[in-house]
Amino acid sequence: MTVTKMSWRPQYRSSKFRNVYGKVANREHCFDGIPITKNVHDNHFCAVNVRFLAIVTESSGGGSFLVIPLEQTGRIEPNYPKVCGHQGNVLDIKWNPFIDNIIASCSEDTSVRIWEIPDGGLKRNMTEALLELHAHSRRVGLVEWHPTTNNILFSAGYDYKILIWNLDIGEPVKMIDCHTDVILCMSFNTDGSLLTTTCKDKKLRVIEPRSGRVLQEANCKNHRVNRVVFLGNMKRLLTTGVSRWNTKTDRPLGPEDLSMPMIEEEIDGLSGLLFPFYDADTHMLYLAGKGDGNIRYYEISTEKPYLSYLMEFRSPAPQKGLGVMPKHGLDVSACEVFRFYKLVTLKGLIEPISMIVPRRSDSYQEDIYPMTPGTEPALTPDEWLGGINRDPVLMSLKEGYKKSSKMVFKAPIREKKSVVVNGIDLLENVPPRTENELLRMFFRQQDEIRRLKEELAQKDIRLRQLQLEMKNLRNNPKNC
Repeated sequence: MTVTKMSWRPQYRSSKFRNVYGKVANREHCFDGIPITKNVHDNHFCAVNVRFLAIVTESSGGGSFLVIPLEQTGRIEPNYPKVCGHQGNVLDIKWNPFIDNIIASCSEDTSVRIWEIPDGGLKRNMTEALLELHAHSRRVGLVEWHPTTNNILFSAGYDYKILIWNLDIGEPVKMIDCHTDVILCMSFNTDGSLLTTTCKDKKLRVIEPRSGRVLQEANCKNHRVNRVVFLGNMKRLLTTGVSRWNTKTDRPLGPEDLSMPMIEEEIDGLSGLLFPFYDADTHMLYLAGKGDGNIRYYEISTEKPYLSYLMEFRSPAPQKGLGVMPKHGLDVSACEVFRFYKLVTLKGLIEPISMIVPRRSDSYQEDIYPMTPGTEPALTPDEWLGGINRDPVLMSLKEGYKKSSKMVFKAPIREKKSVVVNGIDLLENVPPRTENELLRMFFRQQDEIRRLKEELAQKDIRLRQLQLEMKNLRNNPKNC
């Protein structure tokens, strides 16, 4: 199929989402006074679910993030409690899709951590994680939960590896080792049987995650791919990136040949990162540029022209990242079909933006709210690891969108030991590549030396006590 160049200028067509508009929340319904991180890592630094908003913050002496109940809008106090157990900057956070108060984080300290947030939010700083997962040899840049299986977590590190964690046992069970550079993005298809990645080696890959086998691979030399998303059940991928002319582009790709896009659209002349968000229920695609204030949205179809421009939400305030509310947390009475939480770093502000379909009727609009993935997992970790695939458990937003999951996370009890995956010990000493890595390794070793010294001192005291008891027994044989 030949590449078709398109202008970003609107090409109108009939659609029930033709007039979708973005509505910014009133200032009293925003979150103000938040020291949003200044880290330049290309992530959203924000995660949201039906109960909490989590934001990575600027901090000294380790990484931290805020967790705020959604109803607690307005100005946030400077001494508001934080999750601050990481020893390096936090690079990514993601809420468990099936348990509302469980969140995963990853950091420059090479660890992935699982946190349990109290029902009413934090009352004091949280430093102890429910689980600490150590297996990467370098900083960890991405975490993703499996879309249909409970307690399966994926992490991608700067050691060029993707690890699959079974949180029921707190161990990595698979390692995907096909990348030759830093992994930029991970995305699953609907049932989680396929994983697609973008990488700094300019290759786009489709991977069978349980075996680690690369099913398809494409070199993207003319189009530097940054982000990729599966387009629901269409058997299509959409990538965003920068062309050789330094313009932002997006490209839907067919299943037969990933190197040949079905269509290519030039967005603008800026070279910043372009974040794609796809809504499989409405088939709408939202494109938001990092450092840009605007959000463009399109409708995706299986027939030409495949990508149809709808409208653009405009704002002068640039966004550092965007969190997205899950579908069952939307206000269906207002015909809200998508909701962003926009990070405005210069103002220390988190701004909700609702995408609304204008309708005059107050009744439930079934045509814009089909059955959608809910809060119940379709598989257990053992079932998925055993080769079973299953579509998400669907729910109706008409009755069930306020229901909360009754699932509870139980952390496994385990001892520290070597971590061997595919015959490789992932905790084996790896020489540091940068000065920062050298410093982190030095401080970690200092902590370990301090701990061992304390343990040795305790054992020395116990040994002296035992020697004294033996001496007493020898001097008083009648007490035997």
